[in-house]
Amino acid sequence: MSKLLNQSTKAPESFKKEATKVKTEDLLVRLRALQAVLFAERKHSVLIVLQGMDASGKDGAVKNVFSGVNPMGCKVKAFKAPTEEEKSHDFLWRIHPHAPEKGMIQLFNRSHYEDVLVPRVHEWIDKEEVNRRFGHINAWEQLLVDSGTLVFKFYLHISEEEQKERFEERINNPEKRWKYKASDLEEAKLWPAYRTAFEDIFENCQKAASWQIIPADQNWYKDYLIASTIVEKLEKLKMQYPQILDK
Repeated sequence: MSKLLNQSTKAPESFKKEATKVKTEDLLVRLRALQAVLFAERKHSVLIVLQGMDASGKDGAVKNVFSGVNPMGCKVKAFKAPTEEEKSHDFLWRIHPHAPEKGMIQLFNRSHYEDVLVPRVHEWIDKEEVNRRFGHINAWEQLLVDSGTLVFKFYLHISEEEQKERFEERINNPEKRWKYKASDLEEAKLWPAYRTAFEDIFENCQKAASWQIIPADQNWYKDYLIASTIVEKLEKLKMQYPQILDK
């Protein structure tokens, strides 16, 4: 039985929408303050990986959770299908230049994990190559952690029914129609294969940084969980503004 199928894509009944949105606003205020100290202190960096099926809310998470932070201290990289030049190198060649420098928050909208998802599901690489890539990913993430980077990995967990509704909204809503791609519908037919691939990722790529499976059918709950996880870990760093050295 699939592990993901056993996990809810919705908020527990104890969470109420409006009350949770108020909590999220408080978290975003705290996140802005923490990011300011992170940028000034320049002792740590943050990498946030957002993965999920098409229409799982990755773009919305970027906009809703991070739109209030100082843009000087935050970058976003969306990884599309690799170019011919990128394909002529190792699969991490296009990823490493976007690792965050000290003081910065780097968001990956899709990430290095695409290279153990799409090629595997379409059988462009075999399981042996997938396992080799798992090893390289673990080593790369450990390098980042050893260098002072906090790595957050969020899988945005939506149901097939919710995905279908969001695809229909993209077709019917003029403001979202630009997001619609017929290829997304074809990829959705491969949902069971992607689910298996993600579950293997969760099992094999937890060494340097653990995965957080985020119920994502309700955007208000998804945003709350992402914000609360990041704020909690940043506050534990006990960061401080640097003192004036030259008097």
